[in-house]
Amino acid sequence: MQTTLDTYLQHFSLEKSPFSLTPDPQFLFLTPQHREALAALFFGITARKGFMVMTGAAGTGKTTLIKKLLQSLSATSGHFSVIINPALTRSELLECILMDFGVKDIPSSKALRLYLFKDMLVKANLEGKISVLVVDEAHLLGPDLIEEIRLLSNFETPEQKLLQIVLAGQKELNNILNLPSMTQVRQRVAIRMRLDPLDRGDIERYLRIRWTRAGAHHPLPFSPDAIESIARLSAGVPRLINAICDAALINAYGSGKREIRAAGIAEVATDLQLADGDFAQPIPNSPPPSSGLTDKTPESPVPAAGSVKAIERYMPPKRQRRKLFSVTNWFRFAHTEVE
Repeated sequence: MQTTLDTYLQHFSLEKSPFSLTPDPQFLFLTPQHREALAALFFGITARKGFMVMTGAAGTGKTTLIKKLLQSLSATSGHFSVIINPALTRSELLECILMDFGVKDIPSSKALRLYLFKDMLVKANLEGKISVLVVDEAHLLGPDLIEEIRLLSNFETPEQKLLQIVLAGQKELNNILNLPSMTQVRQRVAIRMRLDPLDRGDIERYLRIRWTRAGAHHPLPFSPDAIESIARLSAGVPRLINAICDAALINAYGSGKREIRAAGIAEVATDLQLADGDFAQPIPNSPPPSSGLTDKTPESPVPAAGSVKAIERYMPPKRQRRKLFSVTNWFRFAHTEVE
C-alpha cells in the first residue's frame, strides 16, 4: 500500500524528500563558510586543541555540520558524547555526558563520577582514540554549566588535552561567553567560528544540490521568480528554505502541478504566516569578505568564515601557523556545486 509520501515522491520522480527539516549530512550544502567551519573543527579536534565554539542563527546548519563532522571522524579514532538538550543541572550534565559516552554504571557521588570520567578519558587516549564532547543548543547553557564544562577540560596529559569540546549554539552563546565571569573560558577557546545565512547566489545552488541528491530525474521545479520569493521570505536561512520548498511541493502535488511559480510560494507564505523580513536582515548579493565582522562584541568578535587562511585568526597568536592542512584533501568528497 502506497503512502502519501510515496506518491508525492513519485509525482516529482524523487527517491527521497529533498527538503526535509531533519538534519541530514547527506544534504549538507558546503558554502566556503561551512567548508571552513567543518575543516577548522576537524583540525581542532584531531590536533587536540581542547575548546571550540561555533555560533550561528537558528536554522543555518550547525547541527547538520556537526553530524557531518562526527561522520568524518571514524569510530575507531573517535569516542563521542553529544548533548542535544543541555537544559540540565550541573549534576545531570555530568551524568548525561557519561551515559552518552557509553558508561552504564554511574555512581551517585560526583567525586566518583569525576574519577570514572578521568579514567575513561585516559583509557581512550591509550587506545589512540580522541574523546569528543559536543554540546548542541549551547546557548541554553547558563554560566554555571559552561564553567562546569570548562572544569572538565582540565583533564590533560603534559602533551595534550584528553577531552575535545565543541559548543554549538545560536548567537546568544557569544553574549554568555563575553561576560566578565567567563574570562577563563574565553582563554581556553582555540577555535571560534560563525555560520551566516546563505547569500542570494548560494540559494539557487542550495536548491539544485538538494534536488539532485534526492535522486531527481527532472529539472528543479521552481521558476526564477519562485526562487526569488523563496530567497526573500527565508532571508537565506536553510531551515526556512526547506520549510517553504517542502510546503510548496506538497501544494503542487495536491493540485497536480509539476512547476512552482511565485504565486505558489505566496500561497505557502500565507499558510505558514511568513512575511518579508520576519527572520533576518537582507541577505547579501555576494559573499562577504573573509575579514568582515558582523557580530561586533567589545571583547571577542567572531569573524565570519570565508577562506581557509581565515582559520589562523581563531588561533591564539603564539600558535598561529600557515599551511597546516589542506581542506581539499580532507574533504574532497564534499562538493559545493552540481553541474
